[in-house]
Amino acid sequence: EATIANSVEPGDVVLIGVAGYFGNRLVDMAGRYGADVRTIIKPWGQVFSLAELRSAMEIHRPTILALVHAETSTGARQPLEGVGNLCREFGCLLLLDTVTSLGGVPIFLDEWGVDLAYSCSQKGLGCSPGASPFTMSDRTIAKLQQRSTKVANWYLDMSLLGKYWDSNRVYHHTAPINLYYGLREALRLIAEEGLENCWQRHQQNVEYLWQRLEEIGLKLHVDREFRLPTLTTVCIPEGADGKAIARQLLLEHHIEVGGGLGELAGKVWRVGLMGYNSNKASVDRLIAAFKEVLPNA
Repeated sequence: EATIANSVEPGDVVLIGVAGYFGNRLVDMAGRYGADVRTIIKPWGQVFSLAELRSAMEIHRPTILALVHAETSTGARQPLEGVGNLCREFGCLLLLDTVTSLGGVPIFLDEWGVDLAYSCSQKGLGCSPGASPFTMSDRTIAKLQQRSTKVANWYLDMSLLGKYWDSNRVYHHTAPINLYYGLREALRLIAEEGLENCWQRHQQNVEYLWQRLEEIGLKLHVDREFRLPTLTTVCIPEGADGKAIARQLLLEHHIEVGGGLGELAGKVWRVGLMGYNSNKASVDRLIAAFKEVLPNA
């Protein structure tokens, strides 16, 4: 919300790619800040091609293009190569949801030309929930400084937050210091492992997960080339009670798998394999549990 609050002024055309629950959430948030929201829509679990984005931008001429890099509801990863250049060609900002990708998926914000990106502390970074790191490019800061209206959300106004975080330390709010210490430790652990090693670990372990799931006859919702390393959507077998099986996994095996959201409710399970939990032992434990609770596994 901070990225939207600071970058969107009433009447700004914001083009949002919707192929899942969190694309729809962007639509809702941008609309609440007075944006003239336009959408490009695809079935849940698919991604947008550069040609599709270009076509939509030619039609809508947005001030901001907003995409979900890692769609948590579907397990799909949106390719971003060339999108930043496309945005510069059309003179618009690029905003990304990286909630389920930061820490577990390669992200190159500067190389890709990303202007705004937001994430969380509790997924790929492996920290407690509550912190929401986000970034703003020089182009975004310039837009913020040239606003004709105040940022509608006082608490998230970067023109105020910036004064709190810089050397002058102008009071703005009381920061959750304990959480920040935890976040620093989580980042230290990633730095100790090596960021590229961390990405590689997530990819290797998720490929092992895909293999093991398919070995017991389960199908995956997203095409392989667009799957996330951090979250996998598993199709619930026909005739199976997805909620009952998930509850059995929790009560009998102490394993929690998420249910489908929105259009995928009752159709998929969502299996997170991220942060500290991204290891082969977790995969083996899940597969052993599935074998016990699924009648045909």
